[in-house]
Amino acid sequence: MSLMRFLRHLFATSVQTHRCFPTHALAAIEHEIRAAESRHSGELRFAIETALEPQALWRGVTPRQRGLEVFAHLRVWDTARNNGVLIYVLLADRDVEIVADRGFDGRVQPAEWEAACRAMEREFHERCYKDGALVGVRAVSALIERHFPPEPRDVNELPNRPVIL
Repeated sequence: MSLMRFLRHLFATSVQTHRCFPTHALAAIEHEIRAAESRHSGELRFAIETALEPQALWRGVTPRQRGLEVFAHLRVWDTARNNGVLIYVLLADRDVEIVADRGFDGRVQPAEWEAACRAMEREFHERCYKDGALVGVRAVSALIERHFPPEPRDVNELPNRPVIL
């Protein structure tokens, strides 16, 4: 375990998270997800976590591993077409992870998901959290659109509202 990582997580607060993602930013992200889902039949969730618990840090849990846990916890996998995607932001690590359900296996290359993550992280580095989130939602939605076009009887299977863990 890195001492710097431990300290970043220890001193990260929910107040900082709400400064980065105030109510109006969460509403804008929700609106963008709703608009994006009208252009495809995939499902998109957006989750923000301030920091990991000390036990998780001690075990060496990576942002990717935590993203997989959150994917399961939020039941993003529970869609009819296995086409759910989670955008997971771990603020203390300044990391973005995208976890896609098995419906994307062999369709979207890991480098494509990675490019969306890096685009978001660049905006976050400039302290443009709302803009970064919207860039990410648009990039992920463009990937979903290629493989899961809109369907006439598509229903919204997952909440569009971002969640702060």
